[in-house]
Amino acid sequence: MAKVLVFLEHHEGAIAKGSLGVLSKAATLGAEVAGVVIGSEVRGIAASAGDYGAATVWVADDGRLTAPLPQPRVDVLASLVRDEGYDTVLFAQSVLAADVAAGLAARLDAGLNWGLVDLTADGTGKSPALSDTVYVDVGWTSAVKLAIFRSGAFDATSSGGTAEVKDAPVSLEDFSTLAEMVEQAHAEQHGPSIEDADVIVAGGRGLGEPEKFALAEELAQALGGAVAATRAVVDAGWYPYSAQVGQTGKTVSPKLYVALGISGAIQHKVGMQSSNVIVAINKDPNAPIFEFADLGVVGDLHEIVPKLTELVRARRS
Repeated sequence: MAKVLVFLEHHEGAIAKGSLGVLSKAATLGAEVAGVVIGSEVRGIAASAGDYGAATVWVADDGRLTAPLPQPRVDVLASLVRDEGYDTVLFAQSVLAADVAAGLAARLDAGLNWGLVDLTADGTGKSPALSDTVYVDVGWTSAVKLAIFRSGAFDATSSGGTAEVKDAPVSLEDFSTLAEMVEQAHAEQHGPSIEDADVIVAGGRGLGEPEKFALAEELAQALGGAVAATRAVVDAGWYPYSAQVGQTGKTVSPKLYVALGISGAIQHKVGMQSSNVIVAINKDPNAPIFEFADLGVVGDLHEIVPKLTELVRARRS
C-alpha cells in the first residue's frame, strides 16, 4: 500500500482549502494517508485534517518555523519521508508549496510533476497540455513521487473521520536558518480569496479603464464573492497580479463565474472553465466566451452591471 503525505498549508489559523482538497482526493486512492502541518503554534488546527481523510497528522510546531520560508519546511518533510517511509508527497498549488516542493525534489532526488488536475489509484497523474485542450498521463521513475495540483482541482470533502496527531521532529540544516524574513506584506482584501470564493466577478479590458473595476467590486460585494482579472488588465496595471485568472495566473472553480468585458481567449479559459456556472456580459456578440458560457448577455456592461447589482442587493435585503 502506498504511503501518502500531504503538505497542509495554513493561513490565519486554518488549513488552506486547497490543501484540504488534495487531502480529500488522497483519501480516495486506497492509500495510507497522512498530513503535515508546519509552523508555530499550529497544533490547534491539526486535528481538523482528520475530517478530510487524514489518518495521521504530523505537527512540526517550532518557533523557528514561524516565518513561511521554504527550506526549514523542506527539512521537516525530508525527515518524515526518510524516517516514516512515505513514497508520495502531495501539494496544493501556491507560491510557498512550489518553493517547498522544488527544494524537496532536489533534496530527495525525487521526480516532481507540476500543475496536475488528477491522480489515480495506480499512481498515474493527469496533466493538461496544449493550452488545456488535451489531458496526458504522467508518471514518475523515482522512488519518491512529488506532485503539485492546480488550484481548485479537488473539492474539500468532509468525511467525518478523526486523525491521530503526532509530533514531527524539527531538525534544521545550518543553511536552512541563514534566510530571515524581515517583512511580510499582505494585499488589502475584502471578502474571500479567488481560490476559496463560491462566486467570482472577473473583469477584462472591456471595462474600459481601471476605475471601472468598481463595477466588478460592487457586484462581487453584493453577491458575497471575490474579484478577479484577466492577464491583459493585470499587465496594464489595472488590477493586482494576485487576482489574475488564467494560464499564467490562478485556476479557479467557483459555483458562479461572472465575466465582465472578457473576450474569452484560451489563456483565460483554462483558468476558469471548471466553474459550475459561467455568465458572460460583453457587447461583442462574437466574443469567444459565449461559446462556453452557460448564460450570455450581449450589451453594454456599463449599463447592465449597475442595474444587476441593484437587483442583487434588493433580493438579498
